[in-house]
Amino acid sequence: MQPPRGLRQNIPLAPLLSLGTGGQARWFCDVTSEAELIDALAWAQHEQLPTHVLGGGSNLVVTDAPVEGLVVRVKLRGVDGIHPASDGVVRVTAAAGEPWDDFVAACCRAGLAGLECLGGIPGLVGAVPIQNVGAYGQEVSQTIVSVRCVDRHRLRSRELKGDDCEFAYRSSRFKHRDAGRFVVTQVSFDLLGGGAPSVRYAELEKALVRLQLPAPSLDDVRQLVMQLRRAKSMLLDPDDPNGRSCGSFFTNPILSDAQYAALCERCKDGVPPRFPAPSGFVKVPAAWLIENAGFAKGMRDGNVGLSTVHT
Repeated sequence: MQPPRGLRQNIPLAPLLSLGTGGQARWFCDVTSEAELIDALAWAQHEQLPTHVLGGGSNLVVTDAPVEGLVVRVKLRGVDGIHPASDGVVRVTAAAGEPWDDFVAACCRAGLAGLECLGGIPGLVGAVPIQNVGAYGQEVSQTIVSVRCVDRHRLRSRELKGDDCEFAYRSSRFKHRDAGRFVVTQVSFDLLGGGAPSVRYAELEKALVRLQLPAPSLDDVRQLVMQLRRAKSMLLDPDDPNGRSCGSFFTNPILSDAQYAALCERCKDGVPPRFPAPSGFVKVPAAWLIENAGFAKGMRDGNVGLSTVHT
C-alpha cells in the first residue's frame, strides 16, 4: 500500500505542543483534506501502527520518549458563511484545522453572536465539539448544528447532527462513548446576525459594570474575556511562564443539595462557594477545592508546578 502524501520520519513533537515537551514521532504527516486523512489512517491500519491525532497541540502531555506509530496533524482549512448580517440565523462552517481564536474573532467582527465569550481558548475548531468547550457562560453546544468527521473504524466520512453529539458539561460522545473513534473535519454553527452578546457570567457582568459598558458590542465582550483570561494566565503567551501549561482541565463538580451539604460538613476552612447549575444542582469551583485540599498557587516539584495565579 502506498504511504500517505508527505509522510516523514523522526519528527520532534516538542515544538508543536504548548507545553514544549515530547519526543520524536516515528512517522508523521500533515493532512489538508478528508481524502488525505482517510489515506493516512488506512496506511497506518495496513501497517498495523497506532495512530495519534494532533491538532493545535494545547492541553496535550507527551513524554520525551519516542512516539511509536503515526502522528497525523489535522490542517484542513477554510471558513464558509461569515459575512456581515443584521438579523436572523446565519450558518457558519469552519474546517477542523482553523485556529479557534481567529474564528471567534472573525465571527464577532461580522456581528455574529454566539461565540463571543469563547475567545482566547487555544487550539483548533476541530477540538471544540469533543470537550464541548465552554467559558464565561457559553458552550459551543448552544450553537453547533452539525459535526462532520471521519469514522476511524470504517474509514469513511460521517455527519452528526448537534443533538446526536450527546453534549453535556465539558463532554460529548466523542469524549466518552465513542472516544477515539472519530476525527473531526468540519463544524457548523448557527449564529445570530446582529445579536446581542451573551453576558450571563457574574465575573463578566461585574467587569462590564466596572468599565461602565452597559451596552457592549460582541467584540467588547470578546476583548474583555481576553483580559480576564490573561489575568489568570489562561492565554498562550510566550512571555508568561504560567501560560506554558496543559490548560485548566479540571471541571467544576456539579452536586445535589445533599451532596453539597455533605461537602460542607467535611470542610474545616469555610463553606465552599456555590453557583446555580441546571436541574436544581449546584456548581462548586474546582479551584477552591484544589486549594483547600492543600495545593497552593505556585507549588512546585522540580520542573513541574502550579500556576502562581490560578490553581
